[in-house]
Amino acid sequence: MGDPQYLKYPQLALAQSVFTLASPSTSHSAKQASLTSLQDAIREHKMAPLYAYLAHPHHGKINASGESGSAMSPTLSRANTNTSSSGATLRRTSSINTTSIVGVLGGKMDRSVDLPWDEALYNELKADNEKELAAIAKEEEEATERAGETEIQAAQAKRAELYARIGDKAAALAEFEKLQEKTGILATKIDIVLAIIRIALFFDDKLLARHNIARATTLVESGGDWDRRNRLKAYNGLHLLTIRAHNLAAPLLLDSLSTFTSNELCPYSSLVVYATLAGAVSLPRRDFKSKVVDAPEIRAIFGADSDTDRLLALSGTASAGTGRQDEEMTGDDKDQSTATPTPTAVNLTMLASGSASAEAQAAAEPKYDFKPLSTLINSLYTGQYSAFFRALSAVETNFLTQDRFLYEHTRWFVREMRLKAYTQLLASYRTVSLSSMAASFGVSVEWLDKDLAPFIASQRLQATIDRVQGVVSTVRGEGKGRQYGDVVRQGDQLITKLQKYGQVVRLRGSERS
Repeated sequence: MGDPQYLKYPQLALAQSVFTLASPSTSHSAKQASLTSLQDAIREHKMAPLYAYLAHPHHGKINASGESGSAMSPTLSRANTNTSSSGATLRRTSSINTTSIVGVLGGKMDRSVDLPWDEALYNELKADNEKELAAIAKEEEEATERAGETEIQAAQAKRAELYARIGDKAAALAEFEKLQEKTGILATKIDIVLAIIRIALFFDDKLLARHNIARATTLVESGGDWDRRNRLKAYNGLHLLTIRAHNLAAPLLLDSLSTFTSNELCPYSSLVVYATLAGAVSLPRRDFKSKVVDAPEIRAIFGADSDTDRLLALSGTASAGTGRQDEEMTGDDKDQSTATPTPTAVNLTMLASGSASAEAQAAAEPKYDFKPLSTLINSLYTGQYSAFFRALSAVETNFLTQDRFLYEHTRWFVREMRLKAYTQLLASYRTVSLSSMAASFGVSVEWLDKDLAPFIASQRLQATIDRVQGVVSTVRGEGKGRQYGDVVRQGDQLITKLQKYGQVVRLRGSERS
């Protein structure tokens, strides 16, 4: 179907830079680096609309006066989400009602490093945009007079890409929709919808993303090629991650690890982080072992001892060992669980796309310290809960609060992972002392009692606490009783349906006779 189109813009790394600049959880040095990269990109790509959207003194999203305003920039105020009002499945994220590039922060922004407003610079960038648009309009006019439909669509595609490049959300969406209506090539239609999804992810417009993922799915199922199917899988997985549907995102993200080509979406290292976190919080123990702990693509990154080894793994030259059979770990297995995996081959050769080589893309990957994440998944599986709690704290600090796609769900993720660890430990005991359990997690008895109470009260943890005896008792009979009641009720409903069906059949038989 040809190479994918419209992949270059918008650059989602810029949205991450905006998040880093405005987030209260990022360091001063990271803010300074993000400010520099953001200013350089605004000048390089002539991003007048995005500059006004962010820094305008009256309605800029990351300045004091524009924090609560609903207006965008003059060129962005007509943004169209093309969605219905059915947002029930997105209710788990509060930013659904505040579509903004910094909506995930919930208005809690740190302005210690500010993006200054320069009226002269804005006018200069705006004039450059107008010149480019005039040149494209002239090219389209000449194509209309002298050339064919292909040349006309090429000029229109340039205009759509220009708006996507400079950060004019509404104009980019309008131009891409016009282009979508006029093109008859399925592959091009898919590429256009994928570009719209990236615009939605850039501006954190979850409803727009959901609507166009459904459109892209319909197009791909009608005859999309292998590459575009895999791209859509990564896009959908990332969107589901942003709306806290980790149980749906995990299979898509984990499947994308070995066939990842969507470098326009996120770096491969970030995909590994997203897939690992989604799998850790949502997968049952057996699948968690085979698809996360022993996943060769994940171990290729986590098992690298140096930047050189990691680059080799990312470029597909070498990686960590393959997953073992899904079985409970023995004592010997536990001793070997933290050892460096044996190198073997992993299919990461699809990492490169376009003209860039895999080595060049690997060198451009963000430099993460994966040790807390590796410790998190291994200590959870092996039952080393004290190390798990320490790793969870490090993952919260180094990953969850630093990424715009993860930040909004930080507290939920940490809470769910604690619940998962509690459930796993209590599954092996009928009764366990609070002091022993607290020692296993490396916390005080008072803290553990306070943390367990909400889970027990909401019946998410089937246990009771006896502070007089100082023990935690698991409640197993209630779960079995509920299962028995469900079977009886469903069986009764089935018998009723069968009886009604039999009566209808007998009536129809008597009518025939």
